[in-house]
Amino acid sequence: MDRAFQRTKILTNHLLQSSPSSPAQIPSLSSNACLDYSPPELSEGYAFDIKEMRQLLDGHHVADRDWLFGMMMQSKLFNPRVRGGKVFVSPDYNQSMEQQREMTWKRIVYLLERGVFKGWLTEKGEEAEMRKFAYFEAVGLFDHSIAIKLGVHFFLWGGAIQFFGTKHHHDKWLRDTENYLIKGCFAMTELGHGSNVRGIETVTTYDSNTGEFVINTPCESAQKYWIGGAANHATHTIVFSQLNINGTNQGVHAFIAQIRDAVGNVCPNIRIADCGHKIGLNGVDNGRIWFDNVRVPRENLLNSVADVSADGKYLSSIKDPDQRFAAFLAPLTAGRVNIAVSAVYQSKVGLAIAIRYALTRRAFSVKPNEPEVLLLDYPSHQRRLVPLLAKTYAMSFAANYLKMLYVKRTPQSNKTIHVVSSSFKAVFTWNNMQILQECREACGGQGLKTENRVGHLKGEHDVQSTFEGDNNILMQQVSKALFAEYVAAQKKNKAFKGLGLEHMNKPCPVIPSQLTSATLRCSQFQMDALCLRERDLLKCFVLDVSQHQAKGESKEHAFIMDVLGMLRSLYALICIEDVAFLRYGYLSVDNAAAVRREITKVCSELRPHALALVSSFGIPDAFLSPVAFNWIDANSWSSVQH
Repeated sequence: MDRAFQRTKILTNHLLQSSPSSPAQIPSLSSNACLDYSPPELSEGYAFDIKEMRQLLDGHHVADRDWLFGMMMQSKLFNPRVRGGKVFVSPDYNQSMEQQREMTWKRIVYLLERGVFKGWLTEKGEEAEMRKFAYFEAVGLFDHSIAIKLGVHFFLWGGAIQFFGTKHHHDKWLRDTENYLIKGCFAMTELGHGSNVRGIETVTTYDSNTGEFVINTPCESAQKYWIGGAANHATHTIVFSQLNINGTNQGVHAFIAQIRDAVGNVCPNIRIADCGHKIGLNGVDNGRIWFDNVRVPRENLLNSVADVSADGKYLSSIKDPDQRFAAFLAPLTAGRVNIAVSAVYQSKVGLAIAIRYALTRRAFSVKPNEPEVLLLDYPSHQRRLVPLLAKTYAMSFAANYLKMLYVKRTPQSNKTIHVVSSSFKAVFTWNNMQILQECREACGGQGLKTENRVGHLKGEHDVQSTFEGDNNILMQQVSKALFAEYVAAQKKNKAFKGLGLEHMNKPCPVIPSQLTSATLRCSQFQMDALCLRERDLLKCFVLDVSQHQAKGESKEHAFIMDVLGMLRSLYALICIEDVAFLRYGYLSVDNAAAVRREITKVCSELRPHALALVSSFGIPDAFLSPVAFNWIDANSWSSVQH
C-alpha cells in the first residue's frame, strides 16, 4: 500500500503541475530546462572493488579477455561508431544476409591472423582449455554469429575428430583445422530428425572391393539441415549416418567427407542448398546437404568407438549398442557448456544496458519543482531488474563451476557432466530470454532500437533454446537421470551419491514457522529451503511416474465436456496455477498439485480437437507458412531448383 500511495502521489503532483486550480496560478510561459545526461558514476559510489568482483565473475583469463576486447575495438572490421561521445562496436544488422556472412568470415580471418585460435585444437591441458573458453566468450559478446561459426568449426567438427578419431585422424586433420586450411562443419541434424539423433535416415554402406564407405541420402527427410558453415564456407563435414554392414544396421556412426574443393567448388555427388534468412544469426551460413553415393576412404570412419576391417567386418569393444550410441554424443557436451556460458554473458549485456539506462533516465517528480525520479529509484523498477541481476550472478558462478567440471572431466564424471550441462544449458537459455525481454521493456522505446542491442539480442539468441538439444528434451533427460538415481538408491538401500543429491542422505530440513529477516538472509535457511523443495519434488515425481508405470498404457478418457467448455477450463486452470494462488493461501499445496494434474488431463482431452480449433481462426493458408503444411516437399531439392 505504501508503494501504491507513493506512486499515486507522484502522478497526482505531476498532473497538478499542468492543471492549476485557478487562473491566478497560471505561470507565465517559459521553457523548462533541457535534460542533461549525467554519468551514473558521478552519483553512484562503489562499495567494493569492481575489478576484484569481475575477477570472481569471469573466473579466469581476465587479462586475455581484455586483450581481445581491445583488438576488436581497434579494427574497422568490427564496425566501430561514435554515439554520444563514446565508441561502440557491434555488427551492422542492416546489412543483407550475404553481407553479414561475408563480414563474419572476414572477422574470423582477422582473429586467425592475430593468433587468437593458436592451440585451440593442438594444445592440451586445463590452461589451454580455459583460455579457449575465455576467448570464445569475449568474441561472443560482440556477435553471436562469430561464436556459432567458431563453435561449429572448433568444438563440433574439431571436437568430433578429437573425441571420435584416433591418432592418425588427429595428425591429419587437427592442425589444418586450427589454421583454417580446412573449414569444417557438423552434419548431424536432418530435416526429419533433430533431437532424435538415433532416428536419422542417412545411410552408409561399405564396399570391400574398393575399401570405401558409400554415403547416401535416401529420401528428402534425410537431407542434412541447419548445418552451420555448409551454405558458403565449409570444405569438409562430419557426417552422422546409420552404418549398414552386410545387411545389419550397426547404428549411428561418424564419417569425414569433403564437400568442397580448396577454391570453394561443391564436390561431385554432393548437393548443397541454403537454409535462407533467419530471425537471427544471419552471419552464419546454415545449409542443407544431400549425399548421392559419396565415396570416402575407409580411414575416414572416426573409429575410436568402432571400426570396420578391410574385408568388411564390424569391430567394436563396446558391445552394448546403447553405450556405443551414447559415446557418439560426446562433442555435444562441449557445445552445451558453451551455450550455457554464452547465455549468461548475454544476460550480463542486457542488464548492464538496462540498469545503466535506469540510473540516468528520469520520470515524474515527487513534489512540484523537484527533479524527476530516476527509474531505478522506483521500487517497481528495482523489483523487475534487481532480482534478475541476482539470478545472473548466480548463473555466472554456476557457469564457472560447469567449465571446471568439464575441463577436469574423467570417464567416471561423464554422466554427471552430461546431466549438469544439459540442465544448465536449458535453464540458463530460458533465463536469458526472460532477462532480455524484461530489459527490453525496462528500456522503453529505446529498447526497440537495434543499436541499443537488447531487443536484437533476443532474436539472435532465441535459437539457443532449441539447438544442440531442445531444452524440453534436455530437461526430460535430466529428470530421467534423477529418477534413475533415486530409484537405484532406494532399491539398494544405499546413500545418494552424485548429481547433487547427497543432501538427501541427511535428515529432512525443518523450516521455522516464523521467518525473521535474519533467518531469511541466512545461507543455511536458503539451502534448507531449496533442498527441501528438491527432495519433495523428486519424491512426488518418482511416485507419480511409478503409478503411471503400474497402470500400463494410459487409457482414453471419456468425452465429458464440449470443446469450448474444456478451453474455458484450461484457461481458468492455467490462471489458477499461478504461484500467487499458493502464495496467498487460496490453494493448499495438495490442491495446487491437483490443478497441475487437471491441466495435463484437459490438454490430453483437447488434443484431438487441436486442428479444428486453429482452423477455426479462419486464417487463409496463404497467410501461414510452408512449415505449417508439406514441409518435406517445401524443402526438397526440386524446390531449390525452382
